[in-house]
Amino acid sequence: MPEPALEIHAAHGPLRAVAVFCHGGTATSVQPPRDYALSLVRMRAFEQFVRHSAGSRGVGTYLVRYRVAGWNGPAADAHADVAWTIEQIRAEHGAEVPVVLVGHSMGGRAALRAGGDPQVAAVCALAPWTPPGEPVAHLRGRTVTILHGRADRWVPAKLSADFALRARESGVRVARFTAPGGHSMLRGTMRWHAFARDTVLGATGIEPMRPDIANALQLPVPEGIAAAL
Repeated sequence: MPEPALEIHAAHGPLRAVAVFCHGGTATSVQPPRDYALSLVRMRAFEQFVRHSAGSRGVGTYLVRYRVAGWNGPAADAHADVAWTIEQIRAEHGAEVPVVLVGHSMGGRAALRAGGDPQVAAVCALAPWTPPGEPVAHLRGRTVTILHGRADRWVPAKLSADFALRARESGVRVARFTAPGGHSMLRGTMRWHAFARDTVLGATGIEPMRPDIANALQLPVPEGIAAAL
């Protein structure tokens, strides 16, 4: 099986952080992602926004195009591809450059699963597919931000609420927000894009963490994992 494809864009000036973008997919498929799959197109828009608004501040970007479009049960193919990408970053840039994983839907699950890597500073999970029992303890020591549409019919927001609660109970720093709209993140696009960018900049120390995210990280349950954005 071929390796994942990576769309890589260097930072302007010295590299201070790398943002890795992980698109959505489907539960089961061994076919490659389609060239114009909405999940891939949508995540490419996130990458472009972050690159254009944060590249001048030292943020390089990697967009992962998975080998296959499915998660595929125990194979967890998307997770394997994200973990492989982190290894490529480490080989290219060393172990000191902080990495932020930004993932949508199945890509959110892959990012959260890969977030225990020691080089990962934070995970930004957008409408993540987090089935019951998805592991959480490995995320201790990372910053986790979650944004989920309240009208999401593909991946109900309750899944990320349950995940955030279990993560908080395990000692993970989690801030979770809900927003209008559904799974495609097309309503209030700027809200979603800015959330990802601000997580990247704040979690890597390039800028102070955005006040609403910083506040939610400190608030107890349920306020810190059920804030409206």
